[in-house]
Amino acid sequence: MRSYAELPGLMTLMTGDEKHGPSATSTLDVLWVLYDQILRVSPGSVSDPGRDRFLLSKGHGPAAYYAVLAAKEFIPEAWLADFGSVTSPLGYHPDRSLVPGVEISSGSLGHGLPLGVGVAHGLLAQGLTVPRVYVLVGDAELDEGSNSEAIVYAGAAGLPNLTVVAVDNRSSSWGWGPGGIEAHFAVAGWSVTRVWGRDHDALAAAFRVTSAGAGSGSASEGPQLVVAEVEGKE
Repeated sequence: MRSYAELPGLMTLMTGDEKHGPSATSTLDVLWVLYDQILRVSPGSVSDPGRDRFLLSKGHGPAAYYAVLAAKEFIPEAWLADFGSVTSPLGYHPDRSLVPGVEISSGSLGHGLPLGVGVAHGLLAQGLTVPRVYVLVGDAELDEGSNSEAIVYAGAAGLPNLTVVAVDNRSSSWGWGPGGIEAHFAVAGWSVTRVWGRDHDALAAAFRVTSAGAGSGSASEGPQLVVAEVEGKE
């Protein structure tokens, strides 16, 4: 398997105008920490009902995601150089039917969090209380009304197996202001925390806190938000 230090090199294998570099690089550290330290999923367990689920809602910038999947051997590294071609499984938006380990086809902003709420609810309905659902969204994506509805519902339902990671590079159209993202979730009953999104130890610690007690099925634990702040887009 590849190391974190090798991820930039893997990303350079992917070229083209639709690479969405800033969108991808803003998520790189979050993705690495999740797949390297947190997620209970491997190339051999992508169909295991007991696996954790990771949903990339911010699917319009998948280059970092593909690099991490290649580094962890979910997909062949040779696929990266063919990124975005007509015959490549690695499209400009990830396709769950073509890319091993991808849980949802995404890219249309505002879809991933509602889908994550449904997946979390569905797992609990099946009695699967151990698997956790992680959804990565961008701060600008939270402008979408569908996310507001999902946030309110998840808080009201008290979903204990749901963690949302909001990568904040201050690219929202109107701007959330200091503490704005956290307040948006907290008022709906979510537990919230903010960390520097390039600090692997801080990210891992925040994710471990969100998963503490997962599996008890206690609705009082509620859903969790981790805001990963990174440098601004400009």
